[in-house]
Amino acid sequence: MDNKHIVLLATGSFNPPTNMHLRMFEIARDHLNHLGFTVCGGLISPTHDLYKKKDLAPSIHRCAMIKQALVALPWVKISDWEVKQSCWTTTRNVLQYHQNFHDIIISSIRNGDEVDTSLFPVQFVKNINAKDLNQNMAINIRLLCGADLLESFAIPGLWKDDDIEAIVRDFGLVVVSRSGSNPHKFIYESDILTKYMANIIVVTEWISNEISSTKVRRALSRNESVKFLISDLVESYIKEHGLFGTLNK
Repeated sequence: MDNKHIVLLATGSFNPPTNMHLRMFEIARDHLNHLGFTVCGGLISPTHDLYKKKDLAPSIHRCAMIKQALVALPWVKISDWEVKQSCWTTTRNVLQYHQNFHDIIISSIRNGDEVDTSLFPVQFVKNINAKDLNQNMAINIRLLCGADLLESFAIPGLWKDDDIEAIVRDFGLVVVSRSGSNPHKFIYESDILTKYMANIIVVTEWISNEISSTKVRRALSRNESVKFLISDLVESYIKEHGLFGTLNK
């Protein structure tokens, strides 16, 4: 996988989106730039309402919160394709849809067709307009995730082996690891991940940050401060709509 133009795609509940979710994009972009990649943009794809997770807020609210959070991170956009499907969609299919979508748009631009690039990450639009598309420029959608998602591959029944292999083989991973975790050891212990380890880029977050959506929801339900854990805009939205046990005072 030698494509140097990357769009980072993060999946998950974002229930609610935290500052750590946003920071992952920044950490990953810095690291990839140092490795010689061009990060053309980022996408957040929240999971479907039918995903079986306790206390999952409706997607209409999760999408609205993500949009509020991304005011501070304009090079990343939300994709609501996943939540608009008739049922829950696997991560493999989410990645494939977005790869196909970008491939079609680039092909259309190369052919001189008029296309709607409004769904593209802002930086990606700038990059493709600045490139000579006749040179077969392409982009690679890569899954951006934390070490916890990588390690979830080992949970029996959670992932299909075929899906894990397709994700790593066809798209690749950018794994943001917190201090104390050891994704390299986990990769070594997995035959599938070892086989495609060249497609896995591990980024270490050296500034310890233990923000999680679960802890934020707990603090909100107890009427405790979440300032600097989520954006002020997201906090205001949550309280306005009474999400996660909050009251609009």
